[in-house]
Amino acid sequence: MLKQLAVLAVLGTITGSTANGQDHSAHHTSPYAGFEERKIKSLSEQDITELQRGGGWGFALPAELNGLPGPAHVLEHKDDLGLSMEQIVAVQAIYDEMKQEAIDGGERFIEAEAALSRAFESEDLSEVDLRSRIEAAEKARADLRYVHLSRHLSTAKLMTEDQIRQYMMSRGYVEDPCTSVPEGHSAEMWRKHNGCK
Repeated sequence: MLKQLAVLAVLGTITGSTANGQDHSAHHTSPYAGFEERKIKSLSEQDITELQRGGGWGFALPAELNGLPGPAHVLEHKDDLGLSMEQIVAVQAIYDEMKQEAIDGGERFIEAEAALSRAFESEDLSEVDLRSRIEAAEKARADLRYVHLSRHLSTAKLMTEDQIRQYMMSRGYVEDPCTSVPEGHSAEMWRKHNGCK
């Protein structure tokens, strides 16, 4: 009898709060709301566009932010960096090869993610099939990331330490020592020791 009364009391509370317009569940929306309309649930249209054009998609950040420049941005800053014609030709070749491989790899990654997304539309997805699709998508992602990261290694080998330092300053990762002399230092000596012009 006590259990029945407790159940009725709970039901009365739930019914009463809903009837009084206090159902708060409608106010909780997921940050993923709208993603269900995507063709590939894990990729936005912007993601797909970036991958199809061979863009970096943030894959090379470990190299970029640790002082290993990528070919695309080195070419953008070639004048600031004082690249020789030989360097420009070599970096351009690295970039062209990377771009084509990144476009091809991006398509493989997109297709693998699409296959994974489609698999969940089926009611008979097995754990074995799920594991296989995840591994295919992760391999495609890893291969694509390698394309981008490896070209940072190749590009950095073509540059001098001064050019890499200038690249880091041009990209805003480090301050230009020539524009800010620390307090207590002789401006003339500071600029001399830092190779400022």
